[in-house]
Amino acid sequence: MSYVSLRGHQTWSVEYPNNGAPLVLLHGGLSATENFDYHILPAIEDRFHVYGYDRSAHGRTGARQGYYHFDFQCEEAIAYLEDVVGAPAHLLGHSDGGIIALLVAIARPDLVLSIIATGANYTWDAGLTLDGEIVVTDENRAEFAERSPDSPQLLELIIQKAHEVWATEPNMTLEQLATITCPVLVVNGDDEPFSPHHGVDLYQALPNGRLAIIPGSPHATHKIKPHILLPIIQDFYDHPEPRGESNPFQEITGD
Repeated sequence: MSYVSLRGHQTWSVEYPNNGAPLVLLHGGLSATENFDYHILPAIEDRFHVYGYDRSAHGRTGARQGYYHFDFQCEEAIAYLEDVVGAPAHLLGHSDGGIIALLVAIARPDLVLSIIATGANYTWDAGLTLDGEIVVTDENRAEFAERSPDSPQLLELIIQKAHEVWATEPNMTLEQLATITCPVLVVNGDDEPFSPHHGVDLYQALPNGRLAIIPGSPHATHKIKPHILLPIIQDFYDHPEPRGESNPFQEITGD
């Protein structure tokens, strides 16, 4: 765990010394790699060379101009794949991290081997529930002050900027999603902050997509239901082949 200079910006990066193909963890919005990887690592650490990084204005990485727009975060992820990983990688992202993974696959399919996107919406107009006053707790402030190189007073601005961006981004189309040909696993809880139909539309647009809906789970499926999610992740990596056409009559009759 250390800082790397990513196109001139000091970025907190984590690399686990495992063998296997590279896999990059993409944490959620207003989160950090260390909040995310603990719940997921048991499903991936033995088979992949795992990387993770804190995006600009997140975790231990400082803010810079444009930091919360998704186009910026997509370019940041591409830079990390090119400069730090140095090879195509599997992407595993939650919420904003899943959105970024999809954007990278659209912009640079040559850098993406597969995607797992948990709790990710492909457009802002997904029935998101973002109303209500923004509350910053003392715990939030203490965590930010402990990690970030920025002034603690910046936290409120970062949170405000995040909510502004979520109200207008992302803006992927189903036609763009249809260009993603790598295997993609879409995972949602059954109590996401967006419409359940949105996740189904995302899955159906993907030529090589699969869909898992975790029962009794809100947005953070990896924290609330890891005992259900981790076997699903492992099965996805065990069976990356295209899903093919379903024939229920053949399954019933054995023909």
